[in-house]
Amino acid sequence: MNIFKIVSVAVMVNLFVFCSAMGKELGKSVDIEFKSDYDQTMQRYILRLPEDFNNSTSHDILIALHGHGSDRWQFADDPRPECKGSRDVAAAHNMIFVSPDYRAKTSWMGPAAEADVVQIIKDFKSRYKIDRVFMCGGSMGGSSSLTFAVLHPDMIAGVAGTNPTANHLEYEGFQDAISQSFGGTKKEIPCEYKKRSAEYWPEKINCPVGISVGGKDTIVPPDSAVRLAGVLQKLGKEVCLVNRPEMGHETNYEDTRQILEFVIDKAK
Repeated sequence: MNIFKIVSVAVMVNLFVFCSAMGKELGKSVDIEFKSDYDQTMQRYILRLPEDFNNSTSHDILIALHGHGSDRWQFADDPRPECKGSRDVAAAHNMIFVSPDYRAKTSWMGPAAEADVVQIIKDFKSRYKIDRVFMCGGSMGGSSSLTFAVLHPDMIAGVAGTNPTANHLEYEGFQDAISQSFGGTKKEIPCEYKKRSAEYWPEKINCPVGISVGGKDTIVPPDSAVRLAGVLQKLGKEVCLVNRPEMGHETNYEDTRQILEFVIDKAK
């Protein structure tokens, strides 16, 4: 199952706190429109504030990135385990929950999506009292979370990705969408694909990382994410890898919660 030992007293305490806070809920979804500084287009994200939100106190923020073919609503209200687990962790920790389109539905954290997420973070820091920014996502969203953590390490306190790829030069799926997002094919602009591949830049990641993969995943094969986790561990980084050999392109509720609780516990 897990190839790294991740259980500690601190993590167990956090899990106890989480279980005792299970009754908490996020506030209702609010659909927000904003003008992107990148290209002046109108973009959107879903905002869900803590149930007992008070802007006079500080809050962490959890940015949740949807998968390929979906949009901002997936992590905002979808009952699937990765989405519900992320919302429940945010609620338990009184976090502000944000689910952006980031150029839905085939985002893949290209330059436009990256710029939009940077803008959202800066905007929230100007309007709310934000302590730490965490990021999570599933599949394309998990891949994009790792990419963002490499590109903007000083903006992220912790990152959790379910079923991600960490190597765009190696990955062969959804190439039409990725080439449109990145601005060309991997043959045309290999440096852009390498730039957005977390596996090539593990030294740039300065926050705790949680990754969940399935050994039978053929949609986004787990190999690059497993390799990244191994290198991060050798570099002395805080990393939690949940590797389920029997599972495919999915992460269950417990594993989603586990990797998120890990990065929150280990974050500065």
